This record gives sequence, C-alpha cells and structure tokens, in this order.
Amino acid sequence: MKALRPLTASLMLLTSCLLISNTTLAKTTLKLSHNQDKSHAVHKALSYLADKTKEYSNGELVIRIYPNATLGNERESLELMNSGALQMVKVNAASLESFAPDYSLFSLPFLFRDRDHYYRVLQSDLGKKILNSSESKGFVGITYYDGGARSFYSNKPITKPEDLAGMKIRVQQSPSAIAMMKALGGVATPMAQGELYTALQQGVVDGGENNTVVYADMRHAEVAKVYSRDEHTMVPDVLIISTDVLNKLGDKERTALLKAADESMMQMKDVIWPAAEKEAYDKMKGMNATVVDVDKSAFKERVKPLYDEFKAKDAQSAKNLELVESM
Repeated sequence: MKALRPLTASLMLLTSCLLISNTTLAKTTLKLSHNQDKSHAVHKALSYLADKTKEYSNGELVIRIYPNATLGNERESLELMNSGALQMVKVNAASLESFAPDYSLFSLPFLFRDRDHYYRVLQSDLGKKILNSSESKGFVGITYYDGGARSFYSNKPITKPEDLAGMKIRVQQSPSAIAMMKALGGVATPMAQGELYTALQQGVVDGGENNTVVYADMRHAEVAKVYSRDEHTMVPDVLIISTDVLNKLGDKERTALLKAADESMMQMKDVIWPAAEKEAYDKMKGMNATVVDVDKSAFKERVKPLYDEFKAKDAQSAKNLELVESM
C-alpha cells in the first residue's frame, strides 16, 4: 500500500501493543478496527461476522473488534494495517479512491435508482471486481455493508442547488465528494466525521451530509435541525483485509471468514439496516429535527458534467458506469 504517511508516535505505540498482544493468543486472531460506536448498525454487522466466523471455523479463527475509532480514524487504521499491527478495517468506499480508483464509481451522485439496484451492483461481478481492485496495494475487500443514502443537513432547508451557494458543507476526504459539492455550488469542507458536531455547533461549517443513522447517532440533529432528503449518494462501507493475512489463512479459516462475510452483508441488508433506519427516524423526532423531501431533478441536472468527466477518465471507468446503468 502506498501514499500513507509514516506512523506517528502514538500509532507506533499502538502498533507495539497490538503486536505484543498477538503473541499471547493461542488461536488465529484478526484485529478489526472501525469508527462507529457499539450501537451502530455496522458494529452489529461486524459482530455478526465475528460470531459466524468463530462458529464456522470451530473456534479456530477469532475476530477481535475495536470500535469507535479506538485505534484511530480510518486513515490511521489503514496505516496500522499497512504496518502489520492490524489485519482488518471497515472503511467507507470513498476513503479508498486514492488507493483503487475503481471505488470512485460509488461516489457518483444519483448513481443508483433505488436500494434494489444498489444491492444488485454490489453483489454483481463488477462489485466483486472492485473489491479485488486494491490487491496490488496490499489489501482487498471481502464484503460491502450498507452505508445508507446520504442527504444534506443544516439549519435551513436545502431543496434546490441554489440553496447551497456559499454554504460550507462537511464532506468526506474524497475527490469525488469535493467535486460533487463544487458542481452543486457549495463549499466542500473535508474533515473527520468525529469533528463535525463541534464544527456545526461553532459555525465552522454550515452543514453536513450523511445518512439518517449517522445524523441521529452522532446527534448532529441537535445542531443542524433540518434534514433535506435528496439522497444524493449511496456509498457503501467496505470491509478490507490485508492480502498477506488472507493468503496465510488455512483453507478452513478462509472459507469460514468469506462465508461469514457474505452472510453478514445480507444480515445488514435484510435486518440490521432497516431496523437502524427506523430507530434513526425516532431519534430525529426526539431531537425535534425536520425532514424535508426534495425534488431531485435540479440536483441531477447540476451533476451531469461529473458523469461526462468520469466516462472520459479511461475506457474501464466508462465501461463500469455502463454496466451499472444497465443493471
């Protein structure tokens, strides 16, 4: 994996601790990091993965989960995996664009017609190809998790692109997310998710964009009261694993892990995410948030140039987009 800065002193200390702990374990233990708390849907899906992996391997393969950015944010966790101290990381697909450009497909605004289309793409040969596209960087994806539909939120309704003019909107540290905001007329302000509540509270940014689950669980509804449901992107989360680690697993362990990964994705799709969204709307109501439905047509018109640019990048990008649109 390239393009990662050297480990900071704190990460080096974590590396040492993690490596030391590994020597005391009798069975194969994989350490997995993610940035959500234990109540979040993704943690529930990962816990399901861990339970099933242990079951299918007869206890020979154990996954130890470190939630809530305990080992650092997504970038720092990627560094730990690069160092060999961490074996698995849950990241958003947008965070992987700089390592494997094929992931940028998922960040195109209004790419998916609906949730069924979204899952058809994720489970297709193209979806699997994208998971493997980072192999030369030292890691691969083994499954996707529902990342919900991202919409804008602020203290005023955002029902047309003109409403975003001059607004500082927190986005992921992703070239595609920044390009989308520019196309829509807003001011893209990349920052870590954990910094957004304070940034909204202090007026450093005027708004954010995320799914309802994050909006509710991170209590952003307390400081940005209007959720404008434009559903501009549906960017999946990705569970990645070091290729060195995956290749060193025995056949039984690898089969157990991959089977559990597939099943955890479907558990997220059919059970965990629908329940999480229902709970999120209840929480939003409790925080007196207002949900505004949006006519998406004007937003879609504004982002058309992004599709032209994507197709012009290279023949493979154009082919990938054509495949998605044909599904």
